[in-house]
Amino acid sequence: MKKLLATGALLGMLSGCSTMPPAVGEQAPTLHDENAEAAYRALLHKYSGQQEIYDGFDTRLFAGVTIQTMTFREARVLRQAAFQVLPPPKVEELLAEERAEAAQVHEFFMAVHVNDYRYLDFDFKKTIWRMALVTPAGEVTPVRIRRLGRADLEMRAYYPYTSVFWVGYEVQFPTVMASGQPVIPPGTEQVTFRLASSLGQAELKVSAQ
Repeated sequence: MKKLLATGALLGMLSGCSTMPPAVGEQAPTLHDENAEAAYRALLHKYSGQQEIYDGFDTRLFAGVTIQTMTFREARVLRQAAFQVLPPPKVEELLAEERAEAAQVHEFFMAVHVNDYRYLDFDFKKTIWRMALVTPAGEVTPVRIRRLGRADLEMRAYYPYTSVFWVGYEVQFPTVMASGQPVIPPGTEQVTFRLASSLGQAELKVSAQ
């Protein structure tokens, strides 16, 4: 009877795919102010998207992205200020830097977890992956992809959907199409970060407002 139950449990586990890789390591740092923590998590959820690529029961990739809107940038800086106890002048300096960057590019934080590290070549010149920002105006490809490194506690403090074996990237897209039209037209509610290769594709949708 025990063997039958064990077999049934195993089949139950195999019949559905996990939506996240196993959480490993220490819990991501949180703010002491529970209301502030909840507000940040809600904003992170709004501006983030997550999806997986499978081959049968085998996981190819778990991916998460967060669009760096000015609203999110401000929340991230204030979170940093709370963690580091930054003085107001330093906070204003960081916010000014964020405003300047937000005016120049549409930036995403991207984090991925792959079981085969041969496929972790997102920042390579000849990567197997194609990334695109898809909006009502069309699509654009990155102007810059920078590897940030393994997800440590510092990275997870701001993007807690990552875990120990994830790797973070900074992905920047232009703000203007070749035609001169804004990449994200005014009033756009949602945009899609597309990640595609011969292994499969993921469409990660995030709020643009």
